[in-house]
Amino acid sequence: MSDMSAMDGQNIKILVIVPAFNEEKSISKVIRSLYESGHNVDMVVVDDGSYDNTSKVAEKNGVKVLKLPYNLGIGGAVQTGYLYAKENNYDIAIQLDGDGQHDPAYIGDLIAPLLSGRADMVIGSRYVKKTGYTSKLSRRIGMLFFSGLITLLTGNPIKDTTSGFRAVNRNILEYFADNYPEVDVLVRLHKKKFKVMEIPVEMKERQGGTSSITPLRSVYYMIKVSIVLLINSIRSGALS
Repeated sequence: MSDMSAMDGQNIKILVIVPAFNEEKSISKVIRSLYESGHNVDMVVVDDGSYDNTSKVAEKNGVKVLKLPYNLGIGGAVQTGYLYAKENNYDIAIQLDGDGQHDPAYIGDLIAPLLSGRADMVIGSRYVKKTGYTSKLSRRIGMLFFSGLITLLTGNPIKDTTSGFRAVNRNILEYFADNYPEVDVLVRLHKKKFKVMEIPVEMKERQGGTSSITPLRSVYYMIKVSIVLLINSIRSGALS
């Protein structure tokens, strides 16, 4: 993993955005792990209408909290974080889930390609190299399906299309603040000529809470995303 000390002299403003919904059991560990990683970054927790003590726990740990009045879903929560990043003139924004699966120790690796100009977005991937991460067969099949579809539509073989561990530069940060395309984000970025790459990371098991992704929702999500991707690609081709 990269050493951030060489990057500190560049005066780069970096914001870590943590979307959280009912993560009171894990949010303290997430905040503590970021502090302990030693990276020179700021952090904002976007409480997506939680009905537990997520906001109180985060504030008690000294973190800025943006509390949404009701649950908007991951797209709305993340876009709120990007709006905050844009308005406060951050150069880089990093998405970090509030369930403890993402390891802040990889932040240096995520932002290095942004600083060198090799990428506009860097995705922390579970599947670029073999890692200790395991997933259910149904989710793995879905991942392979989406990876194939994204590769077909963009020519860029992204393997971990649903990873929420991402870093973006100022250009994408501003784009996401105005229009966060949750469903077809990789296709939209490809059409706008942004450079997207993956790096291998190790991910952990959830540190608390329960995933909202059930088998039925997984099937629904696969169908919805596939339709959206194909329709938008057809429309884009017709308009080009």
